[in-house]
Amino acid sequence: MEKEKAKNGSWIRTFKNAFAGCWYAFTTQKNFIVHFIVSLSVLLVALWLQVSYERFLFLVLAVFLGVTVEMINTMVEKTVDLITQEYHPTAKIIKDLSAGVMLVVSVGVAVIGFLVIFPPLWQRFF
Repeated sequence: MEKEKAKNGSWIRTFKNAFAGCWYAFTTQKNFIVHFIVSLSVLLVALWLQVSYERFLFLVLAVFLGVTVEMINTMVEKTVDLITQEYHPTAKIIKDLSAGVMLVVSVGVAVIGFLVIFPPLWQRFF
């Protein structure tokens, strides 16, 4: 019974663990930090440009998608490292695929950011 209680925990413990995971990503993963800073900058520029609510919503969704996939990429890498510390061709493929997913999402997020920010930015300066 005690083991079941410890496994389920409380809502506070659940959120504490979730925030610990976010903090781990923010403090140890340089790509996560870069993604976060660039995303925050784009959102601030969008606010400055007063983009429409709908366009801003696309940016927010893109930011959350990028951050989420970056964290999943970290999970995959840490899981592979837990299973084997030695070089293994299949482990390399798994890590490469995970990084490839992040690359594809990053390109998509960048395209969304460009499509939302560029037109009002162009109008503001030209």
